[in-house]
Amino acid sequence: MATATILPLRQRLARLIGRGAAAAQEAGKLPAVALPDFTVEQPQRPEHGDYATNLAMRLARAARMAPRQIATAIVDALPPDEMVAGVDIAGAGFINFRLHPTWLAAQTEAIIAAGTRFGHTDARAGQRIQVEYVSANPTGPLHAGSGRAAALGDALSNLLTATGAEVQREYYVNDAGSRMEAFGQSVYARYAQHFGGDAEVPADGYHGDYVRDEAVALADTLGDTLLAQDGAAAAAELGRLAMERMTAGHRADMDALGIEFDVWFHEQTLFDRGDVASTLDLLRSRGYVAEREGAVWFTSSALGDDKDNVLVRSTGVPGYLVSDIAYHRDKFFTRDLDTVIDIWGADHQGHVPRMRAAAEALGVEPSRLVIIVHQMVTLKRGDELVRLQKRTGDIVPLSEVIEEVGADACRYFFLARSPDSHMDFDLELAARQSAENPVYYIQYSHARLAGIRRHAERLGFTGSPASAGADLALLTSAPEQQLMRWLWRYPEVVEDAGRQLQPHHLAHFALDFARQFHTFYEQCRVVDEERPELTGARLLLVEAARIVLANTLALMGITAPEQMSRTDG
Repeated sequence: MATATILPLRQRLARLIGRGAAAAQEAGKLPAVALPDFTVEQPQRPEHGDYATNLAMRLARAARMAPRQIATAIVDALPPDEMVAGVDIAGAGFINFRLHPTWLAAQTEAIIAAGTRFGHTDARAGQRIQVEYVSANPTGPLHAGSGRAAALGDALSNLLTATGAEVQREYYVNDAGSRMEAFGQSVYARYAQHFGGDAEVPADGYHGDYVRDEAVALADTLGDTLLAQDGAAAAAELGRLAMERMTAGHRADMDALGIEFDVWFHEQTLFDRGDVASTLDLLRSRGYVAEREGAVWFTSSALGDDKDNVLVRSTGVPGYLVSDIAYHRDKFFTRDLDTVIDIWGADHQGHVPRMRAAAEALGVEPSRLVIIVHQMVTLKRGDELVRLQKRTGDIVPLSEVIEEVGADACRYFFLARSPDSHMDFDLELAARQSAENPVYYIQYSHARLAGIRRHAERLGFTGSPASAGADLALLTSAPEQQLMRWLWRYPEVVEDAGRQLQPHHLAHFALDFARQFHTFYEQCRVVDEERPELTGARLLLVEAARIVLANTLALMGITAPEQMSRTDG
C-alpha cells in the first residue's frame, strides 16, 4: 500500500495560519480581503523560534492596518494545534512559531513508516516533463562538462519524479550536420595515413589522438578496402562507423556514472522522417522565414532576438538551428509534453534567445520551455589546470575522471555548485578517503548510522525500530531535538530544489545534515544497555536520520553504503 504524502512542516503551519486569518476576518478583527502570498520559513536566528511568517506585513496595505495589529489579530484567532508549543510576535510584525518537542519527537515514526517516500510530494502530479541532458556531438569522447550535465540532469529528473511528475530522460545524439562531415573527413585522413596515404585532416576538423585511434581500429576491421572508393563516400562511411563507436562510448560513460535514459534520440531521425523539411515549411507559412544572400533565414529578430539566424546555408546544407526547432516541435506537439527542460553547456549560451524565439514561432507558451545553462568545469590536480579542447586533442575524457575518483564522487562534485557557477573539480580531493572529502564524509555518516543499528542488534536490541514501541517523549535533549528539526528540513529542501530546478541544494543539505548527525553522535550515547528505553527511542531517531540521508543520496544518484571502515558502534 502506498504511503500517504507527508506535508512539510511549513505547509502545515501555512494552513494553520490561513485558518487563523480566516477566523480573524469572520470575527471582524481583520477586513474581508483576499490573503496575499506569504512565506513560512525558518528564522536565521534560533532564538526567534522554529518558523516565522511575514503574512502581517504582506497584508498591511490591503487591510489598511499596522502589521503588528494584523499579527495580533491572527495570533489571537489561531486554532489550537498540538504541533505548536508557542507563538509570539516580533519586529515589524513577524509571527514566530515554536514546535512542541513531544509532538516533534512523535513524528519520527512517520518518517520511518514513509521510508524511501519520505520527502515526496504531489506538487507536480499530472505533469509530463522531459529533461534533455548531456546531448553531445558523437565526434569525440565525453569530457567533464558532459559529466556535469549528466549529474545535473539526472538529479533534476529524480527531484521532479519525487514531486509527482512523469519524467522522460532524454539524450539527444547530434549525429547530423556539417560537424559530422568534418569528423568523417578527419577519420578518413587518419585512415588513409595509416596505409601510407598523404591525406590531411581539414583545418576545421578534429585533430585529437583519439581520431587516429578510431581510424586505426576501423582499419583493423575493414582493411584498406575504403581507399578504393570515392573519397567523399569513404569519409561518410568511416564517419558513420566512428560515430557509432563514439556513441557506444558515450553510453558506456553514462553507465559508469549510473545514469539511464529513457530515450536516445538521434538528430538524423528528424531528417529521415521529413520533420526538418515540414518544420521549415511551417515557419515559412507563419511568416518567420526570409531568403537572402542565397541562404534561408529565421527572422527571429521579429520575436525579440538580437539578429536573424541562418536555417539553411547558401550551400544548401541545413544549419543546426532548423533541426533543433524540428526537435522541439516533436517534443511539444508530437509527444505533447507539458514542459521541456534543456540542459546545455556554456558554449550554447548564445543559442538560448534564438531557441526561445523558435518556441514562440511554433506557438509554444514561453514558460513551457526551460533552458538551464551550466558553466564550464576546470579539472585540477594540485595546482595543475587542464583545458579541454576536443578538436585539438587536449582532452581528459570523462571516463578517466570516473575511473580516478569513482562515480559517486563525480556526481557529488558535479552537483555541489549552482549550474551558473564555474566549477573547479579537484581530483585529488575527490579521491581522498577522509573527512575533508565531502562525499566520503556523507557516505561515512550513512554507514555509521547503519552501523549503530548493527551494533544494537549484536547487544540484543532486535526487531524493526519502527515496531519497538519506544517512548519517543524521552528525546528531550538539545542535540536530539536539533537533529529532529533537521529531519524535517529535508522535505522542504526537496520542495524548494524541485520548484527552483536547483538540485545543488541537495548536495549542500546532505553535507550539513551529516555534520548535524555527528554533533548528535558525539553528545548522545545511542546504545546504552543500562538505559534500554532511551536506547530504543534513540535507535528510532537514528533510523529516521539514516532514511533522510539515504533518500538525499538517492536523489543525487549516489550510493548509500551500509558499511565502511570503523563505522559500527
